[in-house]
Amino acid sequence: MISNPENFQAILGAPGVTGKTVTDLPEDGLKEFIQSTIYKNQELKEPFYVLDLGVVISIMNKWTRTLPAVRPFYAVKCNPDPSFLGALAALGASFDCASRAEIESVLSLGVSPDRIIFANPCKFESHIKYAARVGVNLTTFDSQTEIEKIRKHHPKCDLLIRVKSPDDSGARCPLGPKYGALPEEVEPLLQAAQDAQLSVLGVSFHIGSGATYSSAYEGAIAAAKAIFDSASRLGMPKMHVLNIGGGFTAGPNFDDAANIVKSAIQTYFLDEPGLTIISEPGRFFAESAFTLATNIIGKRVRGELREYWINDGVYGSMNCILYDHAILNATPFVGSGNGGDHTRHDAKTYSSTVFGPTCDALDTVLTDYRLPELQVNDWLVFPNMGAYTAAAGSNFNGFNTSAISTHLVYSNSKLTR
Repeated sequence: MISNPENFQAILGAPGVTGKTVTDLPEDGLKEFIQSTIYKNQELKEPFYVLDLGVVISIMNKWTRTLPAVRPFYAVKCNPDPSFLGALAALGASFDCASRAEIESVLSLGVSPDRIIFANPCKFESHIKYAARVGVNLTTFDSQTEIEKIRKHHPKCDLLIRVKSPDDSGARCPLGPKYGALPEEVEPLLQAAQDAQLSVLGVSFHIGSGATYSSAYEGAIAAAKAIFDSASRLGMPKMHVLNIGGGFTAGPNFDDAANIVKSAIQTYFLDEPGLTIISEPGRFFAESAFTLATNIIGKRVRGELREYWINDGVYGSMNCILYDHAILNATPFVGSGNGGDHTRHDAKTYSSTVFGPTCDALDTVLTDYRLPELQVNDWLVFPNMGAYTAAAGSNFNGFNTSAISTHLVYSNSKLTR
């Protein structure tokens, strides 16, 4: 029996999903599906992703239950897979786009432009012109030159002033060194926007990607309230939009962060009726929805050390190790057979190194990782591979990350109920 049948049917009819095969899985059926796909992939042995649409529904439900007053604008840069974007759109998500190409990909799914924020504080002029042409009318800024570009090319665009979070030290990837107006820059920028006759609707901040220090939301929300007050002192139209950015991760950290966000909004924005609160989550939605299966293409034994080569790596999906400071886990699967439990359960494990396929020694996926004895044509399966993986992969050495196929499934796990 399919849980969430209405959401499931909406996803099946979504652009990016419609016309594709979606396999309905029983609870805990992902392992068997991967093994079946491996068996069917015996000739090519290419890497592949599995996108679980049941997990997507679960994550959206979690957001809606936990932060019902915050409208999510999914950060497309995290994972732009068309089926994933289509599923999110069908579930009512809006989108954070950083470029013309990202806007085009979202609009191609039938998403209305008023469900897009052009959340890049420094944009190509040609991309601003495109946004004006297609009706994307909300963007961020943090500099005088950006005000001038918007005034010239998209004067009807509404603005959010992007400010530096007071604390992004707990983030996996801090963003403050690159984006966000400093406290002493805020009022001059607001005055410049007013002089340019541009409409500033509110404040945007980001405490950093993959934040582990949830208390940072409180300081950032307090700072945003001070900017609302500054705008009033400058005689500007009343601000009414608060963009709390991203940084959310799934699991217990999300509950902690959500509680801090709700408490801070209650503390600092209680006297702001009509406040619209939005956010730009990326990894929260994408990370756990994707699983990656890779084939072992080479092996070397050096005493008790086992060294393996797989057909995806740091220049492909595992770029997250370098760019996103990700720590990966892998489950070994045998290379042949059909049906049954084909994970490796050998009692003895070995210290193992796993390399990617390119000729660069930097292309190292796992070191000192305990694995059973494996052979060429066995597989390593990596969970939680949806965030900042294929999106930033390259074609280095001719290994094309964008060519990795994605299989769609819908799991009836307890998480989706």
